Formats: sequence, C-alpha cells, structure tokens
Amino acid sequence: MVPTEEGRILRIFVEEERKHKGVPLYEWIVNEARKQNLSGATVLRGLEGFSLHHKLLTFRILRLSANLPIIIEIIDRTEKIEAFFDRIDPVISEGLVTIEKVRMKFYRGE
Repeated sequence: MVPTEEGRILRIFVEEERKHKGVPLYEWIVNEARKQNLSGATVLRGLEGFSLHHKLLTFRILRLSANLPIIIEIIDRTEKIEAFFDRIDPVISEGLVTIEKVRMKFYRGE
C-alpha cells in the first residue's frame, strides 16, 4: 500500500486581466511559487464564469472577452501552503482563495 500524506491545495480564482506590477497576476503567483520551492502550480483558463460583481466572463463568439476566469492550483504540505498564502494575500485585491485538505498519494519526478 502506498502511504499517503496530508497536504493542502491552494486554489486562487482571479480574472485574467488582473495584474501585479504590470505582470499578469497569475504569472506573478506562479513565479512566486517557484521562488518559494513549492511542489508545482497549474494555471487553468476558464471558458466562462462570472466575477464578484456578476460580470459575465465568456469565450462565446458574440461576447468574446479577453478577460476570462483563471484558476491557479498549488498543492504542497500544509505549512508551505499557509506560508505562501500569507505572502500572496496582500497582493490579491479581488478574487477568491480556497485552501482545502488533500491526501497526496505520490509526487514523482526524475
């Protein structure tokens, strides 16, 4: 049986157009995660969603938007995720952040 380890998944929901110091916010977050030696990060671009103000963000041809929903997911040990959240929290002026428990089965690489 493969041992499991408890960790956390940090999920950050922002709009694609959000920036920090002239850089897309999602790009800045991923670069910060690399600097902090987190396990990895994935950026997902949504096809449709709506924001805090209920503004529709969509990829439909008639309502084509360059400002689509973005989700950044980072999974690591609890203490590393909590420390990273404290680092990025002041930078996220609008969006949603969740932190959930996960069971990590393996993290493999060469």
